Amino acid sequence: MDTDLMHSSDPVAGPETGGDGGGDPNGLQRKRPPPRKRLSQILAEIAEDDSRSEITIADLMHLMEGRARAALIFLFAMPNVLPAPPGLSGLLGLPLLYLTWQMMLGRVPWLPRIIAGRGFPHATFAALIQRVSPFLIRAEKLLRPRWNWLVGPRAEHLLGALMLVLAVVVTLPIPFGNMLPAFAICLIALGVLERDGLWACLGVFVGVVALLLSATVVYAMVKGALFVLLGAFS
Repeated sequence: MDTDLMHSSDPVAGPETGGDGGGDPNGLQRKRPPPRKRLSQILAEIAEDDSRSEITIADLMHLMEGRARAALIFLFAMPNVLPAPPGLSGLLGLPLLYLTWQMMLGRVPWLPRIIAGRGFPHATFAALIQRVSPFLIRAEKLLRPRWNWLVGPRAEHLLGALMLVLAVVVTLPIPFGNMLPAFAICLIALGVLERDGLWACLGVFVGVVALLLSATVVYAMVKGALFVLLGAFS
């Protein structure tokens, strides 16, 4: 038998073989991209970096790695759910309104200088992240991509509109009226961030309940004020 034919039937190392080098002439293996960081990891890294004496909103947008809008909406709404330093909710209220408005219109995340330049001390930010992290870490274990049509580009416009209404309620001086709307915003923002339509749907449900409760409280306050005024002039 011809020895050339015998040798030609031997397996030849190539790109399909699994030997050392993988057929790469340079012996280099293709590296997989690093896993996507969770929001809790990004926030923890920012909080642990004490090289900044002040954290501005522009800094957060830059450090959020392309997830600025939904991540910042969550971050600006969360202080209204958990106890936070006095004045922090007022500082973050305007950016929350602006970002939810941008999501409703489907615009690229952008903030004017008067908002982006706002900041707070690093210690205050670190204390906030320390309070937020336990909830966020537990939530991230439950979040996963599902029901994508509920968090798609078209759905984001409707979700943004609802969050904008909820953000307006958060900024109103309603006694204990900001916690539930802010919690609904957090659920929707996490759903959009992790492409989890189930969480977005749950946030919508909580948001509708929050709006109904807030409307009831406002109605009772107005009715009480009118009763007092009519009684004073009767």
